[in-house]
Amino acid sequence: MIEFQNVSFSYEADHPVLQNVSFSIGDGEAVGLIGANGAGKSTVMKVLLGLLPCEGKVLVDDVEVGHGTLYEVRRKLGFVLQNSDHQMFMPTVYEDMIFGPLNYGATREDAEARADAALERLGIPELKHRHNHKLSGGEKRMAAIATILAMEPQAILMDEPTAALDPCNRRLVINTIRSLSQTKLITSHDLDMIRDTCSRVILLSGGRIVADGAADTILRDRALLEANRMELPLSLQ
Repeated sequence: MIEFQNVSFSYEADHPVLQNVSFSIGDGEAVGLIGANGAGKSTVMKVLLGLLPCEGKVLVDDVEVGHGTLYEVRRKLGFVLQNSDHQMFMPTVYEDMIFGPLNYGATREDAEARADAALERLGIPELKHRHNHKLSGGEKRMAAIATILAMEPQAILMDEPTAALDPCNRRLVINTIRSLSQTKLITSHDLDMIRDTCSRVILLSGGRIVADGAADTILRDRALLEANRMELPLSLQ
């Protein structure tokens, strides 16, 4: 579903952010992308979305990411931002949910059907006509996920999906992520959440992949994590 082939990127010539990064993610796989601040996680997401040019090759469902393919690639990807305020920009949840499908050519009837289906799937139909500025942090995060589901993407990218949530809303978001059948790539410093939602982990350090394997194996490796400026998940300490 997603493939990076020897991808490198630099903001400045002598300061590479990504260095020969290669990995592939299969259809339906849930992968956690972890690393300390500055490891290159956000850059991977931006390159995948075609927001940054890079050396090497990035493929989404066998389509190479490039200037001429961005429309096709972005139809396949849904991106849940860390700050839902940057994602939910229409007055109400429902208006946000139909905005994307309409702009990608769906009829009004189809867009509304997708929105209703996503809200029902997540068990939040009561948020349909709520104003975005009146939602709690957890409600807004759930609404943001519903907005992406209405786009019917093949893969969902999430940046710190549980950041700044109280324990109840954090658990609600984790359970929601686990219920999604799409391919998932999730970046987070919340390693307990990654352990709960992902079967595989890719560990970045200094713009390189230093580990790629079973989530429970990597997240139990204290020496590996500490060598890369991270700590064991709280549940394993």
